[in-house]
Amino acid sequence: MRFAASLADHGNRPALFTADGPVRYVELAERVAAVADELGAARRVVLVEGGNHLGAVVTYLAALAGGHPVLLAPPDRVEPLAAVWEPDVGAVAAAQWAPTERAGVEHQLHPDLALLLTTSGSTGSPKLVRLSHTNLEANAASIARYLRLGPDDRSITSLPLHYCYGLSVLHSHLLVGGAVALTDLSVTDPCFWAQAREARVTGLAGVPYTFDMLDRVGFADMDLGHLRYLTQAGGRMSPEKVRAYAELGRRRGFELFVMYGQTEATARMAYLPPELATTAPDAIGIAVPGGSFHLEPGAEDPAGPNETSGPDEASPSGELVYRGPNVMMGYAETPADLARGPELDELRTGDLARLGDDGLYRITGRASRFLKLFGLRVDLDRVERLLADAGLSAVCTGDDDGLVIALEGGCEAQARAAVATVVTEVGLPRSAVTAWVVDELPRLANGKPDHVGIRARAAARPAVEPEQSAAGTGATSPSAATAVRAVLAEALDLRPDDIGPDDTFVALGGDSLSYVEVSVALEGALGRLPEAWHLLPVAELEAIGAGAEPATGPRWFHAMETNVVLRALSIALVVGSHAGSYLVLGGAHVLLVIAGFNFARFRLPAVEVTHPTRKALASIARIAVPVGLWAAFQVTYAEAFRPSRLFFANNYLGSGFWVYWYVEVLLQLLVVLTLVFAFARVRALERRHPEAFAFGVLAAGLALRFAVEATFDRHVEAMHMTDTLVWCFALGWAAQRTSRLWSRLALSAIAWWSISGFFYGVEHDAVVLVGVLALIWVPHLPVLRGLDRLVAAVAAASLYIYLVHFAVLRELRGDVGPWVLTGLGLAAGWAAFVGAGRVEGALVAAWRRRPRRRDGQSASTSVTAAAN
Repeated sequence: MRFAASLADHGNRPALFTADGPVRYVELAERVAAVADELGAARRVVLVEGGNHLGAVVTYLAALAGGHPVLLAPPDRVEPLAAVWEPDVGAVAAAQWAPTERAGVEHQLHPDLALLLTTSGSTGSPKLVRLSHTNLEANAASIARYLRLGPDDRSITSLPLHYCYGLSVLHSHLLVGGAVALTDLSVTDPCFWAQAREARVTGLAGVPYTFDMLDRVGFADMDLGHLRYLTQAGGRMSPEKVRAYAELGRRRGFELFVMYGQTEATARMAYLPPELATTAPDAIGIAVPGGSFHLEPGAEDPAGPNETSGPDEASPSGELVYRGPNVMMGYAETPADLARGPELDELRTGDLARLGDDGLYRITGRASRFLKLFGLRVDLDRVERLLADAGLSAVCTGDDDGLVIALEGGCEAQARAAVATVVTEVGLPRSAVTAWVVDELPRLANGKPDHVGIRARAAARPAVEPEQSAAGTGATSPSAATAVRAVLAEALDLRPDDIGPDDTFVALGGDSLSYVEVSVALEGALGRLPEAWHLLPVAELEAIGAGAEPATGPRWFHAMETNVVLRALSIALVVGSHAGSYLVLGGAHVLLVIAGFNFARFRLPAVEVTHPTRKALASIARIAVPVGLWAAFQVTYAEAFRPSRLFFANNYLGSGFWVYWYVEVLLQLLVVLTLVFAFARVRALERRHPEAFAFGVLAAGLALRFAVEATFDRHVEAMHMTDTLVWCFALGWAAQRTSRLWSRLALSAIAWWSISGFFYGVEHDAVVLVGVLALIWVPHLPVLRGLDRLVAAVAAASLYIYLVHFAVLRELRGDVGPWVLTGLGLAAGWAAFVGAGRVEGALVAAWRRRPRRRDGQSASTSVTAAAN
């Protein structure tokens, strides 16, 4: 295997880019050789959990270089595949991809066998595709040829490596001495694009859903000066979108390659030359170098024709059959099949196609019972058997937009159960599945179900919500996927029907105040959430929920996000220090740093959300309203009235120090930043250069601090004034944006330099510095199970605790001990937080019940959006 065994031939060039820096070919070759020695000379089946990480890549390449067949397993199917195929060696995430011996059997292995890949998505099929060394190398060389890849080309893992398309990106780049940046981040995450820019990525691969997300993150306006091409495969993309991205590429200097392939052909069979993407956007193009197509006439399309069958109705048509050196050896259904040799010289694709007068192939429909959805190849016959096992008699059809389930003589409850079963077992998003009930199925003249008629009639009916269990027992507990919208609706005071599949937590108006509550609730429903879940569409979160598996045993610790744990610890430091339990200063300043971190995270997403200024003002209102009401109560009940305190400006217009300085500084900063980011050009500039923009704000904040300190002698006031604390807020902002090793090191040095000597003493400095460094370097912290709920509750209620605890201390100091006083301050703040949430929910519900105008419109059509 040339690309695995000849890594050292590329010398000191970068091969992989990781979060810790580049890994060069000579170093990669050494790592691969070391693991190959560990695997030994005797050929064995090596199971590798497909992860976009250095350890997984090294183990995979080492097995190939050593001649060991690799079973590359999706992370959610490791154990089921291991149970069927009994690999000799396993390398999984739990062991950090280090190969470990398993209780395998003595396998008989064909000498050509190199790789075993799953082919039917998440339908539960144990069938594997057997690929040879020749298959892998031929397809990698073919792809490198038509993409014109060279040593200077670099890509990034926008797709998982256990998916044949994503794996082909790695193969083709290593073959020519190019490089691949390894990341698990979604294209909706700003850090993904920061890593792509740092690696100077020249090529980006995506499935149709990837391009939908690119639209949402403002890809057309991104500064990606090194980008040379985009590739698209994994399902049909609409001709309109193909043409749009091809035209964008012409303006921006990159090419679009539309491709067609299957795992059975080691990823790629056809590509559309980029110069034809605007004139033939409905075509899959021509065969890849080294391959050829022919059409087998007489095939029937049970699912009906595709929307676009091309301009040449009289052109040759039939089932598309492919020949080439990348055609698989065959399938494997039992371990005994691993000894079989090559059994195919051509591949019947299962797709109907037409050859146009322009020499291009176009897919017109399905000759087999498969759909391609979200990069998954869904076997409709297997889905029907899955539903039958759950006691549901159904016919399944669909197209590249979704799966349709028709139940003859059933009831709505059974339709809901069918949707829940498919969402849970197949792994499709809820938005991709439609189920409905008919008294009698429409049928063709030959008595077979009329799949076209079923699909057409289903399109006119609303989708059924899954309420029953996947087992069809009649239980009404919603699936984990269904819980996503319920959690978001409750936390953000929305109706579930108001939440669309493309909405995100941020786009719906989520902010740092609701983030903790939502994240804890979603973790309870879905398991551990992915990074940047707040930027993922609801459909993607539902897909995660559908594939979530229950915990398999007790876990003592829960990995909580660092900013959540820090928020709870910081407010506890504030309350305890004020109560006299201890004296550890700096908690409020750490909260200000965390506020900057969350501002960058929630108010400055890579996605250009609708009404950004309105949502920013709504977020400010969620702080200003309770603070203003509490301040009004305080100045009338406990202190002399001062208007400056009601307008959150006591630190500049009032006299004397006021304990609520933190919320004044925070609100003043948020108002100024909302005005700045009201300009679309400023938002676009920040999206294009998020890390540089954050460092620029930090530099400006430090310059303002030093200018004020040089002009005015107010050291104590400086620790409570907005102009001298902007840099603290900016430190958190920059901590959220840093994604590269050198930038994290630089920010750490800046934090140490700017914090040292600024606060009351060394201990105060240390508390703030530790908080900043934790945000920069430690994404999660372990918290004992049971205690995690307390930490989450305190973090979520931190604003109310900050406000209320002063009144508790004033009323009860001297009557109870300091530790009891600390607990009461925390409890009172949490109770205020819960009470305020219920009042807010009641007000929103009352608003929704308000009388409507005669024209059917409410008195105001945007209050709910503005309130959230």
